Amino acid sequence: MKHIFVFDPKSFFGQQWKMDGILDHIGQFFRTQHKPDFSIQFSRYRRDAIVIIQEEAEKAQPGDVIRVYAVGGEEILYDCINAAAHFTDMQVASIPHGELNDFLSIFGEKNIEKFRDIPTIINAEALPTDLISWGVNFALNSCYIGLNSTLAARVQELKSSLNKGSFIIFSKISNFFSSIFAAFDKEIANQEFKILIDDVDYSGHYSLIHVANGPCYAGRKTGARDAVPNDGLLDVALIKSASALKTMWSIKRYSKGKRPGNCHVVQAKKITIQSEKFMWIQLDNEYFQDTNINMSVVPNAVHMVAVEGLSYPVPVTPDA
Repeated sequence: MKHIFVFDPKSFFGQQWKMDGILDHIGQFFRTQHKPDFSIQFSRYRRDAIVIIQEEAEKAQPGDVIRVYAVGGEEILYDCINAAAHFTDMQVASIPHGELNDFLSIFGEKNIEKFRDIPTIINAEALPTDLISWGVNFALNSCYIGLNSTLAARVQELKSSLNKGSFIIFSKISNFFSSIFAAFDKEIANQEFKILIDDVDYSGHYSLIHVANGPCYAGRKTGARDAVPNDGLLDVALIKSASALKTMWSIKRYSKGKRPGNCHVVQAKKITIQSEKFMWIQLDNEYFQDTNINMSVVPNAVHMVAVEGLSYPVPVTPDA
């Protein structure tokens, strides 16, 4: 097996010691192996990891299994996934450092630390995993359109303009007030969409559209609580537009794993969403603006590493 470790140095801002420790652990492990085949790379800018992985894959021997380790936050994981999607049976391991990792939350918070242990993650098995496809883009966990994606994009802009300490303080305040203003903004909370889900028409006015390949967002289960990334289907939640107060209540309830009365959930293989106005589209932790998006599920598109025999949960629908 060929092992490719791709670090995102931005995830270790002000913590060089932590990244040096991980590098030491990698070196210590492979010094004990017979004919180790590994490389360590650093992604310096967005999409750099895609090129790095392609170049490293070309050096692999025919028939070699290639495992890519995304070391950092969700940005580097997104880039590694978008590289791996173009290779048959390439494995991807997330070594989470930095912000929340929504995908790994499916295994439970108590297990997240295990994904940071170098010998454990190297010796772990991989699970066939579906991806969300939109043109040349692939997402592992989810796609949001509407209120959540608009708010997340605003917080992302705030993050880029502040240092880490200031961002932690002001992002919570900004997110709180932005959610109130957005709920009262009819252009955001009452946007009209033309929607086809497996060729069935669901067009209408919605405040939130969530296409889920996994159940978690922001570290906890959403109303798409039954979504699992290995069933060949995407779970699509549609929250209909309502009054500002009801919209705030519905979004809050949905983000806590409940399904408000104005929420409809359906499973699908392909989804087309159009709007006359630009939509804020959040594809995992990436942000786009467009008036049209065509998504589909790609079954078993990548193999995700799961430590200590962990597996994806069997979906069980609890009471709303």
